[in-house]
Amino acid sequence: MIVVAIIGILAAVALPAYQDYTVRAKMSEAILAASACRTSITEVYQSGGTAPAANAWGCEGVTSQYVSSLATTVDGVIVVTVTNISTDVNNKTIQLVPYISGTAASSATDMGSGINEWRCGPGVTNPMPKKFLPGSCRA
Repeated sequence: MIVVAIIGILAAVALPAYQDYTVRAKMSEAILAASACRTSITEVYQSGGTAPAANAWGCEGVTSQYVSSLATTVDGVIVVTVTNISTDVNNKTIQLVPYISGTAASSATDMGSGINEWRCGPGVTNPMPKKFLPGSCRA
């Protein structure tokens, strides 16, 4: 009888932790979906070209089982909206922001500079709860 009680307690603790883990594992696909955009945006900044308009960096059409949309701003901020993961995170956003020398990149002043860092975190609109973000995104 005691063994059954112990197993019940362990299951009550382990199941929510496992569910959070599976959500974080699926979130890694959302980060991976943004990698093509990170490359495009970094190349445009480094080449010193003219920044495209919002959603015109050439990488926004990426969707997948867990990514419903991928959008960009004129400054190169990438916003990923997730879907089909969990009711806790569906339609929530993650954003990746390019940084140059510790400050957010600006297409008005930083073209021709190299992006040396990308910071990942919850989006501004409908933000992803931090507990579901991969470790590299919990800035």
